[in-house]
Amino acid sequence: QVQLVESGGGLVQAGGSLRLSCAASGRTFSSYRMGWFRQAPGKEREIVAGISWSGRTTYYADSVKGRFTISRDNAENTMYLHMNNLKPEDTAVYYCAAEGFQFGSGSYLSSNFGSWGQGTQVTVSS
Repeated sequence: QVQLVESGGGLVQAGGSLRLSCAASGRTFSSYRMGWFRQAPGKEREIVAGISWSGRTTYYADSVKGRFTISRDNAENTMYLHMNNLKPEDTAVYYCAAEGFQFGSGSYLSSNFGSWGQGTQVTVSS
C-alpha cells in the first residue's frame, strides 16, 4: 500500500487558481499511475485527471481540459494538480489516488485505484 496525503485546497473566487499537492510514501511511487478525483455533494466521484507512471502521458476530463494541469515529480514522490480559471462547479472534495498495480495503461478506472488520500476541500465562490 502507498500512503497519500493531499494539501493545497481552500476557498477561492471564480476565475482564481489553486495548486493541489499529493505526497506519497510506502512504495515505489514512480511505478504507478496516479490520478486526481473529486466528489461534490450529492454527486458520484469522478476522475479529474490522470498521469502515467513516467509522467509523459496525461488524461483530463472534458470539464477541466485547458484549465487544469496534472504533473508529478518522481524524485520527490509528489503529484500536483494546477487548477486555473476555477468555476463554482469545480467545488468538491479532491482526492489523489494510486493504481493498485505497476505500469498500468489504458483507461483510468476508479476501480483500479487501490490507495486514496483523505481528500482536500476546494470551494469556488461565484
